[in-house]
Amino acid sequence: MDLTPLVTTFGIIALAELGDKTQLAVITLSCRYRPLSVFVGAMLAVIAIDGISILIGTALAGLLPLQLLKLISAAIFISFGIKNLIPNDEEKIDVKKSKPALLTSFSMLALLELGDKTQFSVIALAIKYNTPLFIFVGMAAAFALLMGLGVLIGYRLMKFMPKRYLKIITSAVFLIIGVLILAEALIK
Repeated sequence: MDLTPLVTTFGIIALAELGDKTQLAVITLSCRYRPLSVFVGAMLAVIAIDGISILIGTALAGLLPLQLLKLISAAIFISFGIKNLIPNDEEKIDVKKSKPALLTSFSMLALLELGDKTQFSVIALAIKYNTPLFIFVGMAAAFALLMGLGVLIGYRLMKFMPKRYLKIITSAVFLIIGVLILAEALIK
C-alpha cells in the first residue's frame, strides 16, 4: 500500500495552514468560546468543505463566484471585529458557554475554506493521486493537528491575558482577516 498520497497531503496542508487565517481564526475563537466547541466546529467545517472538494472537485467552486464568496467572508469577519469592539451591557454573560460557539466556528471556518489554497490543493491532489480516501485522511489529520494547536493557544491566552486586551486583539484579528479577504476579492 503506497502512503505517498496521505503523507504528501498531510505535509502540504500542514505547511499551507500553519499560521494561516484559518488557524488565526481558531485561536481567536478559542479566546471567546469553549475550546471543544471551537475545535469540533472548525473540524466539521474543514472536513465538509475540503471533503466535498475532494469528491466533487471544481463543481463546488462553480456554484457561486469565488469573488462573491470572498466578499461574504470579508463582511462576516469585519462585522465580527466591529461587533466585538462595541460595548455590550450583557458582557457579564459567560460567552464560553454560549450556544452558538459550534455554529459560529463552523460557519466562519467554512467561509474561510471556500476558495482557499487548501481547497484547491486537495482538489489537485485528488486529481493527481486518484485516491480520495488517502487525500481525505491526510487533510483531516493535518487540520486536526493545526486546529488542536490553535485551540490550545487561544485557550491559554484567555487564562493569562486580561479580558479587555483579548477583546481588542480578537477584534483586530477579525478586522485584519476581513480586510485581507476584501482586498483579495477586490484585486482579482
